[in-house]
Parts: sequence; structure tokens; C-alpha cells
Amino acid sequence: MKSKKPSQAQPSEPPTALLRLRNVEDLHWEMQQVQLAIARRAYELFETRGREHGHDWEDWFRAESELLRPVSVSMQESADRIRVHANVLGFDEKELSVSIEPRRISILGKKEVSATETGGGKIEYIDWVSDQILQLIDLATDVVPEGSVAELQAGLLKFDLPKAAKLKAATAAIAA
Repeated sequence: MKSKKPSQAQPSEPPTALLRLRNVEDLHWEMQQVQLAIARRAYELFETRGREHGHDWEDWFRAESELLRPVSVSMQESADRIRVHANVLGFDEKELSVSIEPRRISILGKKEVSATETGGGKIEYIDWVSDQILQLIDLATDVVPEGSVAELQAGLLKFDLPKAAKLKAATAAIAA
């Protein structure tokens, strides 16, 4: 994208970064590491409570809330496309991994924790928010992963996904 000088009449548009889609199997392997960390933390919570049964979901959700940053998601659907927006504010394109399957979007984010050392040798953490994202977005309609686009703009991850049914119908019409 070419750089433009902002003018008084026209506000400057935030920079957009096109994300490279990851191989589904590789990303799922990385996601398993995060899920194992959540399981370990949930087990710690279970042990802290004296191994009292019946609170497994509560422990799991608390572990997720401690380890993962929440992601708000919005979806729009038209006749031939699905558009998805996910709020990943604070993450840049190097810290995000994305894969698209016919019925699912997977987002994995790992932020480097920034810390500074003060004069007395004390370490101060700048960001106290969870430094990871693990978000699975299930889609109601099949999409074409190869024709999909994912871009990051001002903390908003935008997906433009062509529907598979419309593509199949168009291909069938051309073949006939």
C-alpha cells in the first residue's frame, strides 16, 4: 500500500496488513499447547479447592479467563460472502496465526510480554492483560478457504470469505 499524506479534508486510513494463512494441521498443533496449559491451570484450581468434584466447567472457564484474552466477534452474511470481524487489539500481524477451514476460522495469538527493569533492579510489567488469544469461530455455511482474505487493520482482524455453495453453482453453470 502506498503511503499518502493526510490532508485536512480527508482523514488518514489506518494501515492494513494482509495476513498469511497458516496450514490447518500446524496451527492446531500449536493450539493444543495452549489447551494443555489451560487444562493444567484448571487442574491446579481443582487441587486448590481440595479436589472437590462437580466444578470442572467452573475451573476450566476460570483457567481460560486467566490465560486467554477475550475476543469479540461479529459476522455478516450476504448471498455469496461471509464477513467476519474479530477484535485483536494490541496484537500485530507477526503475533497472530490464522487458518481457515470450510466451516471454521482459527485464530491463535501470542504476544511478547514487555517488561522493564527499574533502577533498583525491580522488574515492572507494562501489560497486565493476558498475552494469548485462542479463538475458534464456527461458520454456518461452507466457505472456500483458498479464495478467502484475512487482513489486520487497527486491531481489527477482518475476514472476507466466499461461500462454497455460490462458487459451486457458478462453476456448474459455466460447465453446462
